[in-house]
Amino acid sequence: MNRTVCAAKRARAARACLFAAALLVAAQANSQDYGDTPYVQTPQNVVDKMLEIAKVGPKDYVIDLGSGDGRMVITAAKRYGARGFGVDLDRRLVILANKLAAKAGVADRAVFYERDLYKTDISRATVLTIYLLPEVNLMVRPRLLATLKPGTRIVSHDYDMGEWTPDLSLVLDAPDKPVGRDFKSKVFYWVVPAKASGKWRWQLAANGRAGEFELTLNQMFQKIDGTLSVDGRTAKIEQAALNGTSISIEASVGAGDTVQRYVFSGRIVNDRIEGQARVKDVPDAQPVAWKARRTEAVEPAHMALKPPPPPPGSW
Repeated sequence: MNRTVCAAKRARAARACLFAAALLVAAQANSQDYGDTPYVQTPQNVVDKMLEIAKVGPKDYVIDLGSGDGRMVITAAKRYGARGFGVDLDRRLVILANKLAAKAGVADRAVFYERDLYKTDISRATVLTIYLLPEVNLMVRPRLLATLKPGTRIVSHDYDMGEWTPDLSLVLDAPDKPVGRDFKSKVFYWVVPAKASGKWRWQLAANGRAGEFELTLNQMFQKIDGTLSVDGRTAKIEQAALNGTSISIEASVGAGDTVQRYVFSGRIVNDRIEGQARVKDVPDAQPVAWKARRTEAVEPAHMALKPPPPPPGSW
């Protein structure tokens, strides 16, 4: 083959690549205009890692928003015995996904619907998976926080949730990725936090008598901080953590030789916390029951964050 023919073939290949890239950019721009996301297939190794991070098991109900060929829910059903469904606006992809589920023998546990993700009931999810554009993630974020049960796991391919810091993020090789130049994928993981903000009260034996504890918590997503008092004396919160419905607080009361350190751990259920408390740094100290009740509810600060408005006529 002479050099002229080779050069012509290389030129045609280059033009084809540029044309494909232009189509992808145009599709993404159009989708951003209408609060939608173009279909880009998630590589199977990324699907596997997303489900692994979420610790999907047979008791889980997985919902995939923008499910494409269905591989996320199909893999969850076939490999882990989970149940769930996916939604997509492309009827052809929905038909394909249901056929692939039947072929994999999991059509009874993995179902796909032609449906708008904004109008989909996601309340059953214990795991929610998404591969949406950044703007769409921010648009659906308030609904995820308001609708999903505390403790629900969310896994996103490539894009984060803005101010909502992920509990875990990583980058992995994605040799089969149909877009991008570096063949890498990002994976982000969150656990939907319970509402912990507000004022909490409880009694606990301290120095041989029942002490009155009052805790005021501020909350931004899963990040919490605040103040604690014991019988009106200010205590120092040394550590506070929230993971789904699980909450833990370490605090110290007093100073010098009279300092008393407490460790509280429990689960939030509506306006109650039930768990255990123990005195730290005391040999053979036995944990005791910890029961707190919320006396004043305050909306978490993240509920006041406004998502970007959808473009006119998008929904």
